[in-house]
Amino acid sequence: MTDLLNTIRAINASAEFNRWCGIEVLRAEPGFVDIAMPWRTEVGQYAGFLHAGLVGALIDTACGFAAATMVGRVLASHFSVSCLRPAVGERFIARARVVKRGKQQVFRACEPFAVQDGIEKLVATGETILLVTVPAAV
Repeated sequence: MTDLLNTIRAINASAEFNRWCGIEVLRAEPGFVDIAMPWRTEVGQYAGFLHAGLVGALIDTACGFAAATMVGRVLASHFSVSCLRPAVGERFIARARVVKRGKQQVFRACEPFAVQDGIEKLVATGETILLVTVPAAV
């Protein structure tokens, strides 16, 4: 599984947005990925919570990586976010899993958690539909 983890980490490192966010890939197994992001004031909204757009970005990223562990390149077709509580923590972890793998679509689910003093609290749920893509011809 180390090759798969290294592959997903390399994909993560190639994305400027992910580097700006400080996203780190913690686990990558077939159909499962865990990512983490540290709290920084510039990712917060006016009340000091993690911005909901970044909660969505964590869901999208984790789901995309989990799908990639099974089918390679994917493109988001749809994703939804349900915020359950304010995302307040020193770190955020998103755990994604493949729900159903099809030939053209991959259905995914994700749970992002806020971590404060070692305690995880579920802050949202998310679902994505990802399209399996083929690299564009040059």
